[in-house]
Amino acid sequence: MQPTCTAQEFVDSHLKPGRMVVFMKPTCSFCRRTEELLCQYPFKKESLVFVDITVTRNTEKVQDYLQHLTGARTVPRIFIGTQCIGGCSDLVEMDRSGELMVRLIEMGALQP
Repeated sequence: MQPTCTAQEFVDSHLKPGRMVVFMKPTCSFCRRTEELLCQYPFKKESLVFVDITVTRNTEKVQDYLQHLTGARTVPRIFIGTQCIGGCSDLVEMDRSGELMVRLIEMGALQP
């Protein structure tokens, strides 16, 4: 995060329609599990983005803004477009139920 970039600007700059975004920390086991699960899907280039929040100068402020936005400050925070779907356990359940595949196809994120 650049000095002139706020936590809100940092987070919001990554959220785009047609993109899945995972805000994460590389040391977090739930973040690694999320990455493993999502990397099994054939995403189009730029349709899946992992954002390491520890590269910012103030991880706490980023997590505070994620809490404001989503109701939780834990990572991973996973977004489909601009909608937060939750964390790792929510993603695992969506994958298990087939809902994740449906949502990814609907948003055009997967390779044919």
